[in-house]
Amino acid sequence: QVLLVESGGGLVQAGGSLRLSCLASGTIFSINDMGWYRQAPGKERELVAVITSGGSTNYADSVKGRFTISRDNAKNTMYLQMNSLKPEDTAVYYCNWEVDGMEYWGEGTLVTVSS
Repeated sequence: QVLLVESGGGLVQAGGSLRLSCLASGTIFSINDMGWYRQAPGKERELVAVITSGGSTNYADSVKGRFTISRDNAKNTMYLQMNSLKPEDTAVYYCNWEVDGMEYWGEGTLVTVSS
């Protein structure tokens, strides 16, 4: 069993920055894709960014140029650097990993961007 725990969320003013982390614990043999998703109030969960085992990245159009996803396999950690935050980035952010052929989700961390 793998447990994912997000951290780094909080309240920030528009234009500010936050860095989210997702730390995995448990027995891990191989990690495939890692991703960040978010869910705003009243909206469906959406993909924010994904990073493959090879390091390739892909971003939602709404965050391109502002967010950067990265991973440190040695530390079983994934990051999301969020710059130039906007009020519409307000959401609960979840990490999602494919580990040993199974999919895991974290509990989420709340990001609130004030105008």
